[in-house]
Amino acid sequence: MIKTRSTLSSPGPTGPQTRPAAGTLARLLGLGRPAIMGVVNVTPDSFSDGGRFLDPQRAIEHARRLAIDGADILDIGAESTRPYGGMVAVSREEELRRLAPVLPEVIALGVPVSIDSMKASVASVALEAGASIVNDVWGLQHDPDMARVVAEHAVPVVIMHNRDAADPAIDIMADIAAFFTRSLEIAERAGIARDMIVLDPGIGFGKTPQQSVIAIARLGEFKSFGLPLLIGASRKRFIDSISPASPDQRIGGSIVSHLVAVESGATIVRTHDVAETVQALRVAKAIREAR
Repeated sequence: MIKTRSTLSSPGPTGPQTRPAAGTLARLLGLGRPAIMGVVNVTPDSFSDGGRFLDPQRAIEHARRLAIDGADILDIGAESTRPYGGMVAVSREEELRRLAPVLPEVIALGVPVSIDSMKASVASVALEAGASIVNDVWGLQHDPDMARVVAEHAVPVVIMHNRDAADPAIDIMADIAAFFTRSLEIAERAGIARDMIVLDPGIGFGKTPQQSVIAIARLGEFKSFGLPLLIGASRKRFIDSISPASPDQRIGGSIVSHLVAVESGATIVRTHDVAETVQALRVAKAIREAR
């Protein structure tokens, strides 16, 4: 069972208005540079590193390495949401079992932790354990309790666009915008403060490779929502469609995608390769400043 805050050294929750997590997003957006979200998959079947960090100690060491490399957020998930099919749904109990030995140790590293889950009940347990962000790959539209959980804990939420299946015939930008609009209506009804919301176009999820490219190329259009944008192109299949490579050989494509997205307004970058991404962003910034 995952320990909650009451059994850790931090104080217990004191209500939505005073939870430390309430200032997490503001701090991340105030860094003066894109915030880096490092990926920690405690799963046997994630598309890029499935099984590598299923062992709890390896997952904890991986999270520690990402923090040392410069991750500003550690995004931990225990159910694969791989965007290309083939994922195996797991029960709430199994998801929590995988998280139990890992989550408290990752939280203890002192870096804000995001819980990557589609289940409101899992997100709630993780938040009580000390996670401070919810990353919902279905943008509050899958589990009807997710918006309530986010609102009650007064934490930031990443609303990601998703579809059951890719449709080459649709206008993907219009589809993403309509999805965001629906999610924001759900968030408002639940009482989630607008300044606690981040939008993610969901690169690879419910999209053809070309639609993922379009979403990155036109990311700046989503600035019309007036909310922070997260980009997660790391090792995604659209890279392989342009330059064939296995997931662990897509770092170059991941980095250039993230650099383009940052130029278009992305303020959070989700990546498997934290050290390389941090270096690329620093060099890009130095070059821009030297112009």
